[in-house]
Parts: sequence; structure tokens; C-alpha cells
Amino acid sequence: MSQNKYFVSGKDESLRMFQNDFLDKISRVSWYVPLLIFAPIIALLLYHSISDFDIPLKTRLMLFVLGLLVWSVVEYVFHRFIFHYHPKSNLGKKVFFVIHGVHHDYPNDSKRLVMPPVMSIPLATGFYFLFEYLLGDRSNSMFYIGFILGYLLYDIMHYAFHHAPITRPKIFQTLKKNHMDHHFKNPERGFGVSSTIWDKVFGT
Repeated sequence: MSQNKYFVSGKDESLRMFQNDFLDKISRVSWYVPLLIFAPIIALLLYHSISDFDIPLKTRLMLFVLGLLVWSVVEYVFHRFIFHYHPKSNLGKKVFFVIHGVHHDYPNDSKRLVMPPVMSIPLATGFYFLFEYLLGDRSNSMFYIGFILGYLLYDIMHYAFHHAPITRPKIFQTLKKNHMDHHFKNPERGFGVSSTIWDKVFGT
């Protein structure tokens, strides 16, 4: 059911969500902004990891792959259980509409596809310190690189699925179809965007 009563008229290609100009501005983001924010962080962590000669290359690669895998789990869990949570209160419905409902009502709005920095930076910071607590500083660098790279790939692929013609490779066509089916056939299935692994594992 459309929630467009929460919008006011916009003057550009992106729908205006808030009456307050500042709130509306920080709720919009171009697809390349996460790259500008997190690519330098990846570079710094990579330098930090390479500088530690005591960690074998094989271990670093394993930590990197593990970070990617953990991101795929987080992506699935967030999308299925948080983004698609159905609150009963009016306030809750408005909050979760802002978080994800707007994307389902207006899937081609290019400025509301990527998580705004006001949300992504605190989340990324929280995950960094969580992983550092669990893994330690030395192991966390390569693990977190894999995790954040997974997030960046998710954001870019999500944007491309909505705004770029994808003809190859076949895996991207399959992923795009899975995501379009999630939007236009059954929003309670196909929660994976950058991977369908966990949809297959959990039967969604």
C-alpha cells in the first residue's frame, strides 16, 4: 500500500520526504557517495594490514573472505528482519517507511537507493569496534576490508539493478531478476541483493 502521503512536492528527480530542508537533504544520496567515504578507509586498513609482516598472506586472505561472507549474512538479516519489519504503531510505520518503504513505493528514485551517510557511518563505526573487540586489532583490518567491500558492492549492484542495463555476465542478470521479483512479485522473498546464498539456505 502506498505511503506517499508522507511526501511533499519535490523540485528535482528525487521525491521530497521531509518538510525540513536539512532533513530532506541528508536523506538523499548519490550512488558514488559511499565510495568517497569508505574507499579511503579501505586503503588505510589495507596499508595497516600490509605493514604487519607477522600475519601470513593466507591468513589475511581468509580473514578477507570471511569479512565478505559475514557481510552477506548482515545484508540478508537487515533486509529481511529490519527493513521489512511491519510495526503496528503509526510512528513505527512512518519510521520504517523512511528506512525502506520509500524504496519499495518509489523503486526508481535514484537518490533513495543508497543508505545516507548519517546512517551508514554510525553503523559502519559500530561494526568496526564490534569486530575489533571480537577479533583484535591485527585480525580486524583484513576482515573489515572484506566486510566494507561487501557493503560497497551491495550498494553499487543495487543501484545498477535499478538504473543500468545489465546484459552480462549471467550471474548479474540472475541477481537482478531476483531483486526485481522481490520488488514486483513478492516482497517477502528474495532478500539477498548481492547474493542469493542465504535466500536458498532459508527458503526465501
